[in-house]
Formats: sequence, C-alpha cells, structure tokens
Amino acid sequence: MLQFKCLNWISSDLSDVAFRWAFSSIFLGLGLEHLFADATIQLLMPTWILAPRLISVLCGCILVFGGTLVFLGYQLRFAALLLSIFLLVVTAVVHAPGLVIRPENLPETWHWLWDVLQRSNFVKNLCLLGSCLRFFNYQTGRYSLESYYRQKYEGRKVAV
Repeated sequence: MLQFKCLNWISSDLSDVAFRWAFSSIFLGLGLEHLFADATIQLLMPTWILAPRLISVLCGCILVFGGTLVFLGYQLRFAALLLSIFLLVVTAVVHAPGLVIRPENLPETWHWLWDVLQRSNFVKNLCLLGSCLRFFNYQTGRYSLESYYRQKYEGRKVAV
C-alpha cells in the first residue's frame, strides 16, 4: 500500500477541523447569499415557487444553522439530518426537474449554461448528501464543541 509519510503531521484532530470547516463553507456561503444577496438565486428559482424571497430566507436560515453546527462540531447528527433533508428536497424539486425542463423565457443561446448549471448542482448535492450521511456515524476530534462539552460535563479526558 502506498503511504505518504510527509502527511503524518496531520493528526486526526486537525483533519477533523479542516474537513468540518471546508464542508461547512458551502452551506454557510450559500446560506448567507440566500439571506443577503439572493437576486440571482430568485431568478433561477422555478416560476411555480410562491413567495420566492420568503423561501430564499428560509433556505438561508436552514443552510446557515446547519453549516454553523458542522463548523463548530456540535450536534452533528442533527445537522446532518437537517442538511440531508434540505439537499434531498432541493435536489428532487429544483435540480432534477431542471435536468429535463428549461425555463420558457430562457434564450436558446443560454440552454447549454442552464444544462451545465443543473447537472453540476445535481451532482454536487449528491456528493454533499453523501458527506452528510457520513456524519451520522462520525466522532468529532478534540477541536470541537462536542469534545469540549464531553470533557467538561462528562468528566472524560480527551486524548492528546
């Protein structure tokens, strides 16, 4: 088996932090975009969605809340469940139909961009869903809120 000894300095605690922070960044970034700068997002929403601003704000709150929990390493199973449900709904309701249906007012010269956008978002969401499922059986490292509370309230010592 091929081993990379130069990577031995990366502890499981550091890789946990790096993974959680990198993974949460997409949810935090998109969530903040939904909350504060969603003009483009609203343009891409299906026309049948009523109250697009309200839906955008609700989506933003879910994304920021779930992303923050992952970022902090706290209540990961709940965060994974929340984000998994969100990803399943958005993928099934927005991106899957978008693979076969284009907006009526979309100029023909933009059809290729719509197709690429929908395919990439569909596959991205499946990848994110897979990572969310991993969190159901995941133990955070010592640089997490879960670890802090485990150590403080359960009297367990976190291994160094």
